[in-house]
Amino acid sequence: MAKRDVCVIGVGMTKFERCERSFHDLVKEAVTDALGMASVAPKELEQAFAGYVNGMSCQGQQALYAMGIGGLPVYNVHSYCSTGSSALHLGYQAIASGMNECVLAFGFEKMTKGPLESQLTGLKDHYDEAAKKAPPVAARMFGDGGRRHMELYGTTKEQFAKVSVKNHRHSVNNPRSQYRDAVTLEEVLASREVYDPLTLMQCCPTSDGAGAAILCSREFAAKHGHANPVRIVAQALTTDELEDFGQGALGMIGVGMSTRAAAKVYEEAGVGPQDVDVIELHDCFSTNELITYESLQLCGPGEGGRLIDEGVVTYGGKWVVNPSGGLLSKGHPLGATGLAQCAELVWQLNGMAEKRQVEGARVALQHNVGLGGACVVTMYRRD
Repeated sequence: MAKRDVCVIGVGMTKFERCERSFHDLVKEAVTDALGMASVAPKELEQAFAGYVNGMSCQGQQALYAMGIGGLPVYNVHSYCSTGSSALHLGYQAIASGMNECVLAFGFEKMTKGPLESQLTGLKDHYDEAAKKAPPVAARMFGDGGRRHMELYGTTKEQFAKVSVKNHRHSVNNPRSQYRDAVTLEEVLASREVYDPLTLMQCCPTSDGAGAAILCSREFAAKHGHANPVRIVAQALTTDELEDFGQGALGMIGVGMSTRAAAKVYEEAGVGPQDVDVIELHDCFSTNELITYESLQLCGPGEGGRLIDEGVVTYGGKWVVNPSGGLLSKGHPLGATGLAQCAELVWQLNGMAEKRQVEGARVALQHNVGLGGACVVTMYRRD
């Protein structure tokens, strides 16, 4: 059966920050904004896919009930850091297969300060005094991956730190970003060491927030006044292969998943990385952004440091990577991150990104990875 075009006609997200608002309130804001941009009434939604990591069962339904939406199938998704984009992938499949004409994908999270193992169900019961004294597990994994890259290719601490400088600079123009102050290389390197080579400013903050997207067929989009909508032209969700773990520290942070997902997307879309204008990728730690340049085929193995040194991945370069400020500045409410990346790219392709607009952007790429694991890579296009 031929795959149908999948359009994204509405997106929304809250400001990312730790706040007193309930998850119901956060979801209401993001979903209401997405519906408004799409010119879609809640009764037109055929299914909904809700992403969140921490919380009780059926919170997706509860969030929609609180804003007067019920009766439709709601599927709850949990894939750690790639939860939001996993919900997006289910929505994509529902439209591409012809099952539905219009669906909602949304994600949300309420978090507290501190490492994930101190707050997530299934992990916090084992967060004892010894764990409190150790660096966060995620920082150890992505720090080890960074050090392995340094050993193999001569990458420097300064190059990893420059990723954080770039993304903080981008976030100055994003009113929804948790942090909006530019920082210098010296400030990043001088901030408290979390785990070599990562300093505090090279680690993403925990956040509260929500994001949402309305996905539909091309025919549905046209009926609702969207003559030239943003389309998802390819998407892939991959998981670990056992061989990945034999790659050591790099394999443990999802390099294999990312590489395979990107390759599948380029093949399906019929275009390569050279055709992409703007990218939102999973910079949970500065090391991961630089390493992911290589997984997405923006450069060859070991050349990620060159891209950040030469300004290839910022305004004026070949690609603008994380114009939103990325996870490092914007924040990382686990269930919302994938939908926030989607929102940023749809705004970029529609020319709605205001001061952070990438001039002439027509093709966008999204990368969202969760260890354990799942990686979702998505290509968007607006003709």
